[in-house]
Amino acid sequence: MRFLGSLLVRRSWAVLAVTAVVLAVAALIGSSAESHLSTGGFTDPSWESSRALATLQSTFRTTQPNIVLLVTAKSGTVTDPVVAQAGANVARRLAGDPGVVDVTSFWSTPPQPSLASRDGRQALVTGRATGDENTTRATAERIAAGFDGSSGPVTVTAGGTAVAQAEIVSQSAADLHRAELITVPITGVLLVLLFGSAVGAMLPLVVGGVAIVGTLFLLRLLTGVTDVSIFALNVTTGMGLGLGVDYSLLIVSRYREELRAGRARERALMRTLQTAGRTVLFSAVTVAIALASLAVFPIAFLRSFAYAGVGVVALAALGAVVVLPAVLHILGPRIEMGRLPSRGGGDGRFWYRRAHAVMRHPVLVAVGVVVILAVMGSPFLRISLGDDDERILPPTAAARVVGDALRSNFADNPSSRLAVVAAQAAGADASAVRSYALLLSAVPNVARVDAAAGHFAGGRQVAPADATAAVFTAPGATWLAVTPAVDPISPAGVDLAKAVRSTPAPFPVLVGGSAATLLDSRDSMLGHLPIAITVIVVATVLLLFLMVGAVLVPLKTLVLNVLSLSATFGALVFVFQDGHLSGLLGFTSTGTISIRTPVLLFCFAFGLSMDYEVFLISRIKEEYDRIGNNEEAVALGLQHTGRLVTSAALLISIVFLAFLTSGVTTIKVLGLGLALAVLVDAFLVRATLVPALMRLLGDRNWWAPRSLRRLHLLVGIWEREPLAILDVGSPVRLDHTRD
Repeated sequence: MRFLGSLLVRRSWAVLAVTAVVLAVAALIGSSAESHLSTGGFTDPSWESSRALATLQSTFRTTQPNIVLLVTAKSGTVTDPVVAQAGANVARRLAGDPGVVDVTSFWSTPPQPSLASRDGRQALVTGRATGDENTTRATAERIAAGFDGSSGPVTVTAGGTAVAQAEIVSQSAADLHRAELITVPITGVLLVLLFGSAVGAMLPLVVGGVAIVGTLFLLRLLTGVTDVSIFALNVTTGMGLGLGVDYSLLIVSRYREELRAGRARERALMRTLQTAGRTVLFSAVTVAIALASLAVFPIAFLRSFAYAGVGVVALAALGAVVVLPAVLHILGPRIEMGRLPSRGGGDGRFWYRRAHAVMRHPVLVAVGVVVILAVMGSPFLRISLGDDDERILPPTAAARVVGDALRSNFADNPSSRLAVVAAQAAGADASAVRSYALLLSAVPNVARVDAAAGHFAGGRQVAPADATAAVFTAPGATWLAVTPAVDPISPAGVDLAKAVRSTPAPFPVLVGGSAATLLDSRDSMLGHLPIAITVIVVATVLLLFLMVGAVLVPLKTLVLNVLSLSATFGALVFVFQDGHLSGLLGFTSTGTISIRTPVLLFCFAFGLSMDYEVFLISRIKEEYDRIGNNEEAVALGLQHTGRLVTSAALLISIVFLAFLTSGVTTIKVLGLGLALAVLVDAFLVRATLVPALMRLLGDRNWWAPRSLRRLHLLVGIWEREPLAILDVGSPVRLDHTRD
């Protein structure tokens, strides 16, 4: 870091010139990233559910529809001749679209009575948009625009999964722009207040700009080789600006501190990089590893956040230790231009006194905070995992309107059926298929089974085979459609998928459909989560040990992070699963939390928690090495970092809370979850619980066995090499007051 500081002092203008050119190219290429991002990526091709649907399409030339047109009679019923004629015309128009196949409707020949509503005023026209994701999205957008509103005696509304995904893309893009319009002026004002000058307030935007523009460039490149989720954009913006504020605060504050200590500008910059710069790099590595753990999951959606998260963290750190110091050196005293009048208290005495106040009653404070976190986290014990559907969209969205109608007015949702596919059923006669269909129809929560042998419900045949039987057969193969009587993307749907898979079959079968996909997703998450947690835990312990050379600090950090995250998850269950605040926040509760949300929030929130922990502990350790007094070191560490940590938490929480204005519930969950995580961690954990526990542990905070202490002295990170290995149990005191 000393060498880097020396280089930046000599080549500041060159560094900024190269940065400007690189950013210009990155902005040019990255500006098109949004149009190449994916709305899917929630499944793994190796899952049984994925293989079932792939077989259904390749062998039977059919699959579950992703386009659903809701046709509503303005008067009368869907069987009235004039309405029937209009409905048939709608079906013909849809079939005429070159991107749509497998069109069927209530008015098809033979008739499809299951596609009519209970009250007889609505009916469905279904089809499947073909092609890759971009082609499917274009087709869905075209269908939604062409079938929207009045069509003679009927009104038509387009829905289905393809239309829902297209609407999520457009809604997310609009929400991102709106969130930026909200957060930019608010954070601008707060940055001026926080940095104390207009020029200083611009510095986090430099770091955030490097992170955001660079990450968009990386995401655009990645879209050429893999799927990247559209939701990664929101995280890129939020994390980029948030980390820009975090890292800039740390660097600028330390730089000003060194200048106030009487050091020349060049020496102050190098000293800043040796201390705050080193802390930024440690923080970036820990946060990046936490986010990189998402890459162990075989789901493109989660991997997208790993790509975006690692990219934005690495680039924010690069901007903070390379670009920002170059700007600081060029600005020099001009960083104070537009300086606000001093209000006093800028020396952190408030946090110094607060630390001592906490440490006077450490047991009472620790117990009180733990109780608060436990109460907040208690709802997490009854979390119910499900999946997202069109209900994450606003009630006025077309796909949401169609989905609500299917749930309330139709006995059958053609998109929710389980497909039981037997690609190797050669030799199986009609009686074998009939016996199997009877068994499936008797499974609890199965409403109906349709097969080549007829139609079944409640363990008996309710209708013989008809003209639809041909749909269920292919040479040497057959499949059965199982209609659930429960919400397929709920715990009950998971239980149904398990029951269907466990029902004895006369031939090998694959079970697909939304309920089966949720089951596979759950099993995949649970199977890979221990790997992700192990990566995070090992990396956290190792990196913190390399930084402080102690055993208890990393272990304490892990325990506190779990407490903090539990409180956040409990709050999300209370709000989104239970539906509290649904009116205020404008979302529809489904009684579940998306199965991917806890994994995603765990990695992101854990990373942000480590960000603040590294800021605080690194300064406490620096003071402890200097004075050798644990209690005073804690107070001094909080004096220098308390304002930074809490101010950064407030600023980044504003960015995340702006996500609550989104019309997509998934974005709301991420926004509230991340905002709560950073606020709870900064105010309750780092600024309150950490000082109390460090007071209780005393010098034991810095203890390590002799073998580990020797290891740390050999491979650990120091501001300078120690001259000798001290006795076990004694603090390592380094004089940080000398250059």
